[in-house]
Amino acid sequence: MTTQIQDVDHELIQAAAHVARTRCRGDNHTMAAAARARDGRIVTAVNAYHFTGGPCAELVLIGAAAAQGIYELDIVVAVGDRDRGVVPPCGRCRQALLDYFPDLKVIVGEGDRVRAVLITDLLPASYVWADHQIEAE
Repeated sequence: MTTQIQDVDHELIQAAAHVARTRCRGDNHTMAAAARARDGRIVTAVNAYHFTGGPCAELVLIGAAAAQGIYELDIVVAVGDRDRGVVPPCGRCRQALLDYFPDLKVIVGEGDRVRAVLITDLLPASYVWADHQIEAE
């Protein structure tokens, strides 16, 4: 069972929904993601679908944040185009988000039942990449 966190960032959901409405066009860009950095800034991104397996919006978001000098995120949400609402991250994104931001909160749920949960609750008993790296001497 996931641990529900009461503080849902509705401004973040609105930011992702705005990007999904205004920037997702056609089959190449169908999902938008938004994250709040620890310093309060909001970063947004869209997926880059390609038949070879293009990256999801959450993965593009990790790179977009780094390009802006943001390396600590507090909370993330993904929203589908065509008013599909909040969409939970896929397994690959859950693992990447956990590896980059182990304390991250993720907004999941539908309509009035959205909630924020810890990424570790979405990926229980997970493999943490950093735990298996050999430290440089």
